[in-house]
Amino acid sequence: MPDSIMYQEDGFVVLETNQPEQILTPQELLEKLKGILSTRQDDLPKELEKLTTIDDQAQYLMENFCDLDMGSDDYLQWYVIRLEK
Repeated sequence: MPDSIMYQEDGFVVLETNQPEQILTPQELLEKLKGILSTRQDDLPKELEKLTTIDDQAQYLMENFCDLDMGSDDYLQWYVIRLEK
């Protein structure tokens, strides 16, 4: 049986075009994704189109993806980090 710590997320390392690496809490990443999604409702990944609220879209994106297509030369990626073994 897997250890429950495998499903714990203490934060996220966030990589973004022309920005230094950031460490965000889950809530901070969720807010960041909501801000991005609020301006991109006409250009959503297919998996998000079925969700009706930006809150649900951001939560689904954070939990099921590790990147968001931002255009040809831009990127946004996030990776779960755990602070304890």
